[in-house]
Amino acid sequence: MASKFRHINYPMVLRVLGWLLMMEFLFMLVPVATALIYDEPDLKGFLISAGVTLLAGVVLTFGIRPKKTDMGRHEGFLLTALVWVVFSIFGMLPFMLIPQHLSVSESFFEAMSGFTTTGCSILTSVEGMSHSITMWRALTQWIGGMGIILFTLAVIPMLNYSGGMQLFNAEVTGITHEKLRPRISSTAKSLWAIYIGLTIILIGLLWLGPMDLFDSICHAFATVSTGGFSTRDLSLGYYNSDYLTIVVTIFMFLGGTSFALIYKLLRGDRKSLLRNDVFRAYICIILVFYVAFVCSLMTRGQIGSWRDATIYPLFQIISTITSTGLAVTNFESWGPFILSLTFLLMFIGSCAGSTSGGAKIDRMLFLVKNCRNELFRCIHPNSVTNVRINDKVVPPQLVSKVIAFLCIYVMLIAVGGIALTALKVPIVDAFFSSFSCVGNTGFGAGITGQGGNFDIIPDAGKWVLSMLMLIGRLELFTILILFTPDFWMK
Repeated sequence: MASKFRHINYPMVLRVLGWLLMMEFLFMLVPVATALIYDEPDLKGFLISAGVTLLAGVVLTFGIRPKKTDMGRHEGFLLTALVWVVFSIFGMLPFMLIPQHLSVSESFFEAMSGFTTTGCSILTSVEGMSHSITMWRALTQWIGGMGIILFTLAVIPMLNYSGGMQLFNAEVTGITHEKLRPRISSTAKSLWAIYIGLTIILIGLLWLGPMDLFDSICHAFATVSTGGFSTRDLSLGYYNSDYLTIVVTIFMFLGGTSFALIYKLLRGDRKSLLRNDVFRAYICIILVFYVAFVCSLMTRGQIGSWRDATIYPLFQIISTITSTGLAVTNFESWGPFILSLTFLLMFIGSCAGSTSGGAKIDRMLFLVKNCRNELFRCIHPNSVTNVRINDKVVPPQLVSKVIAFLCIYVMLIAVGGIALTALKVPIVDAFFSSFSCVGNTGFGAGITGQGGNFDIIPDAGKWVLSMLMLIGRLELFTILILFTPDFWMK
């Protein structure tokens, strides 16, 4: 009797996981070196973590011999979901083995928050942590910013022939996934080259300011990845530097821009940038919200210097829309109107194909234009309308997928919030924490807001939020499809 279950190439999936774990081992050598440089007791914990990760990678890579090396769409979805979970499981080991001894729930939450570039934290004081663990936190979000699978496609060209496009589509954020080069591996290398280049430039610029080299590296990782982990409890506000605020604002903006557009701009194609509907909407949203922020601050009498009317509101807007979550001032004191605008920015997000979270401006444009068409058809029922982005007609099935995405996105926030209230988390904090984690923003409210963190969320709640961070980072469908019978059945 034939099996009802779909044939999935599990051996190949596990073997690729082994390759990836060996790469995670190499990344772990960075905090190992940091612990050696600063002569810190965390060295033992990182050596054990790196050893366990390497052993697991070797066993999966050389202990499994798949009969076929091909991978299709189903293997792509499964591998992408597993990679982020497995990376977080092994990535949490250093947090469990440091002298502070975080619990399993706390460690997994911190690792998942890093890899998904959410930026939520259970640490009561970042400055109380060692240099090595701080470096590992920064490195996890830098790895996750551009994507674990995308890094694999860049360094293992063989996957270009074995489900590379499926892997690329399953991880890269956005509606449509644009190939920059004919081969997926070449596209991945180009994207990572831009990512690494921006990071190196930012490290240099930050080092020219009041930051030392260590802080410059960690904040560059946090900014370009739009992750938001800082080395200071007061985030960038610790430095009280206009220079740093302006530099980080610029690079957060670049982190929220589609890397495909940055690639084209570097190749001299300025028209693609200027004529791109999404990028223009990105600029317009920032400008409109900036005017609203400043007007609100003026009416409340909270503008005491030129910074309050210029770089502070602009920094906060870009930090929010790009889901970075860095801060230079206590923006919660700016009043309920600005907080409500902040919620809206968190929902919108920035451009698809960037390192940012949120629903993405691309989808917002689809929704607005489709709603406009529906209103027009109410008056002219026999008219034929379509959604156009960048002067191209969008297929109706893609519009339907976007609407479904946004509906599921809102429902997921609601389900997460309800689950947290069941765990006795106050209702405002429950729903806002859910909202923040699905959008990979990292902001909190009330007990988890300015001056607070997520350590008071119950352990079960940390697992709920970790799942929400993962679903949000992989843009819902890649994870949720695994829970449908159609994925597993023929």
